Amino acid sequence: MTRSFSLSLLTIGAALSMTAGVALAGSDTVPAAQILNALKPKSATRGLSAGTQVDPATSAKETSFLNTVRNRQTRSLSLGERQEIADIAANKPKIDLEIHFDYNSAEIAKGSTQAVQELGKALADASMKGSTFVVAGHTDAIGSEAYNQDLSERRADTIKNYLVEHYGLNGSDLVTVGYGKTRPKDPSAPMDPTNRRVQVVNMDTKTASQ
Repeated sequence: MTRSFSLSLLTIGAALSMTAGVALAGSDTVPAAQILNALKPKSATRGLSAGTQVDPATSAKETSFLNTVRNRQTRSLSLGERQEIADIAANKPKIDLEIHFDYNSAEIAKGSTQAVQELGKALADASMKGSTFVVAGHTDAIGSEAYNQDLSERRADTIKNYLVEHYGLNGSDLVTVGYGKTRPKDPSAPMDPTNRRVQVVNMDTKTASQ
């Protein structure tokens, strides 16, 4: 059976959710403007309610942690670091995008090229400059844990490399992490294609130079 990896985008989170099958060119493509709107930092849309304020200490702690994983090889992240990244991203706003990969491969399927391009346009927007994004790969439960872990990491790296090479994004602002089959989107159906996704999280953290 042909397996594909789906992509999900979270920004401060935007989550990119990928499903099985071959996508028709542009059939599931979300426009860059829509992605950009979903990726706007909370600080840009936050109301006056005290309950919506961000704790400075928490923000500083998150920034400090993210600085330790910048420019790191995906495979070098420890289990604890992967968990901390997931914890930070847990409550971020999200948008689902479908991006497919070739069978048993980290190559982006031709039918999903436009979807990745729209993502690139959104992340390259001036309003996103200096933001830190996490690109996290996820698989379904078919196959071994080691195989899926490696595949999720390679697919996350593919998206990062595409964004850097084609849209001039700063590689240090894109942190990649793989979760394999350990964090299914639908725990009740771990083998379902909906679990094949990549999460791209806008951590709402500007680099020191910004």
